[in-house]
Amino acid sequence: MNSDTPRHSHSPKSLLLGGLAGLGLLAATVLPLAPVSAEEAGRRLPDAAEQAQETAGLRTATLAGGCFWGVQGVFQHVKGVKQAVSGYAGGTKASARYEEVGTGRTGHAEAVQITYDPAVIRYDELLQIFFSVALDPTQVNRQGPDTGPQYRSAVFPADAEQARIAKAYIGQLDAAKTFSRPIATKIEPNAAFYPAEDYHQDYMTLHPNNGYIVANDAPKLQDLKAFFPERANPQPVLVGKSKA
Repeated sequence: MNSDTPRHSHSPKSLLLGGLAGLGLLAATVLPLAPVSAEEAGRRLPDAAEQAQETAGLRTATLAGGCFWGVQGVFQHVKGVKQAVSGYAGGTKASARYEEVGTGRTGHAEAVQITYDPAVIRYDELLQIFFSVALDPTQVNRQGPDTGPQYRSAVFPADAEQARIAKAYIGQLDAAKTFSRPIATKIEPNAAFYPAEDYHQDYMTLHPNNGYIVANDAPKLQDLKAFFPERANPQPVLVGKSKA
């Protein structure tokens, strides 16, 4: 299959399996698709009142916010991030394949595992960026044109400290009524992470003119640069460095 053809719920097979979600996403391959429901605009959210207490050395954070292309693309441009890999969390290894995850029946969420240096950026600061520009955290089982439990918003804490910080920050934002609706992002149990197929990695960088990327994901990167200029890295840290 041509690498320029989006496989993210846009393939003919996914249309047969995806029902309404597939039909909506088919349009995204033809022309930029407006969100099905009103979305919260990107902005710079308040700093976390509770700061993560992390030991020295590289750490990992696993975040799910709809299509992993955009979430990966955002965090690949964040200073202190050493790696950001698109993949699947919340289900088993046996069904951690794109075609199966796309049915919405495997329990996985499209997610991104972020390797970061807490000496440069803490976990609570990653969450601030995540909730500010990487997704609309008020949407339930969807992001923009993508619909289904595989597109849910979730945090998979790696340890008790990450769970504490995530709970505190979500509570802080909800208490302040930061969004027009309650935050739908769930804190799910730590789960194994399975990297996605190679053609999903670095997708925003490799296919900047893809209609889906232009309409749905490029604005997230623009928001990162606009609202977090001190955090934005001009050059992305890519999974396939030889592709850059």
